[in-house]
Amino acid sequence: MDVKNVFLHGDLQEEMYMEQPLSYVDHTHPNLVYRLKKTFYNLKQAPRTWSNKIGQYLLINGFQTSNVDYSLYVKKTNRGIVVIVIYVDDLIITRDSDVDIFDLKKLLKQKFEMKDLEELRYFFGIEVIQSPKGIWLLQR
Repeated sequence: MDVKNVFLHGDLQEEMYMEQPLSYVDHTHPNLVYRLKKTFYNLKQAPRTWSNKIGQYLLINGFQTSNVDYSLYVKKTNRGIVVIVIYVDDLIITRDSDVDIFDLKKLLKQKFEMKDLEELRYFFGIEVIQSPKGIWLLQR
């Protein structure tokens, strides 16, 4: 899964201000600044606020964080387990049950605009090949 405009989801907890961008200067009030409520791509706080936002959403919906990796979330269901690994705007989801995957994708799409990339093919420069015989990871 790929989250669209990932850093625009982050809510700022502290007060932050920015100067008016040159292309959006209010000529009647050129010295005013903007108070930010959301993060954006060049803001240092953006990755942290996004991570907090999706993490809280997953915790509220029954996932647990890993003690070893802060980007790994696991949920036990009556059909098995669902595992999510998050790297910025990319989510790798695996499971014991296809029903759990469908339910999780539906849950995530209710809160965030996402694109379903279907079967995993590439991640971190590693090619992933899946077949009935197993999974191969290739790095050139």
